[in-house]
Amino acid sequence: MTSKGPVIGLALGSGSARGWAHIGVIQELEQLGVHPQVVAGTSIGALVGAVYVTGQLDDFAEWVQTLTMRDVFGLLDISFSGGVVKGEKLFGFFREKHRNPDIESLEKKFVSIATEMKSGREIWLRHGPVLRAARASCALPGVFSPVQINDRWMLDGGLVNPVPVSACRALGADVVIAVNLNAQLVGAHMPRNSRAEVDKEMRRSNAEENTLWQKFASYFASEDENAEPGMLDVMSASINIMQDRITRSRMAGDPAEISLLPQLEDFALIDFHRAGEAITEGRNLVRRHKDEILAWTGRSTEPTQV
Repeated sequence: MTSKGPVIGLALGSGSARGWAHIGVIQELEQLGVHPQVVAGTSIGALVGAVYVTGQLDDFAEWVQTLTMRDVFGLLDISFSGGVVKGEKLFGFFREKHRNPDIESLEKKFVSIATEMKSGREIWLRHGPVLRAARASCALPGVFSPVQINDRWMLDGGLVNPVPVSACRALGADVVIAVNLNAQLVGAHMPRNSRAEVDKEMRRSNAEENTLWQKFASYFASEDENAEPGMLDVMSASINIMQDRITRSRMAGDPAEISLLPQLEDFALIDFHRAGEAITEGRNLVRRHKDEILAWTGRSTEPTQV
């Protein structure tokens, strides 16, 4: 630590649509006067982290809170090659709407965590366009297609490091604030909200649209509690179990000073249209841990509001 206080690192974990909670966490930290100098992100955490370190978080937050299920569906380029969703349309939209500087030019230190498909190695992406690095970290098997970087195929970073505390340490963080989106999800009730939303869209669609919505609906479980789980339900539960176990193991050896656990158990894998709820939970989470955060970051009182 220096006389100016500790270097603060922010480890933003994987967790698909629950990752919108990262936005609220960051916004509330900033309001408290806590400004992380190091940001490490995995999967959705890499995307939100990338937007944050490029100074575009507030605009991004406004946009994601306007998304409806229909908007999300329109941004998902459904494919059966390498993943349910290619991700190119979605990230192409991000690149059109947001600045995409090289990581080396950023004021804050940033790293995006990915997994090399061939070797299974953990890869830290610290060079090149920031959104490209984030996209590579979001290549969740069976959902988003893998990304090729420097002749190597990259998969989701959550396969090896779901909450990248270790990366924050390596980049010089003294105090790490970790946001773990996958805790307490194992065994949780599988959400039915997404299927209900899809069914609603099917009822108000024309014949051509209805066929597409019917295909999409097949990925979700029905509203019947005893029905066979849909494909996305099975994938979501499997991913939650895997990432929870990996996170427990990684953080047991290198725990964060502050661990934030958003309570978003009823979020499905692609509930990206529920950003407002997740952002609110992120902000409330920081408020609940305010005293702990201020103590660890060397700030005993809140900054004067102007």
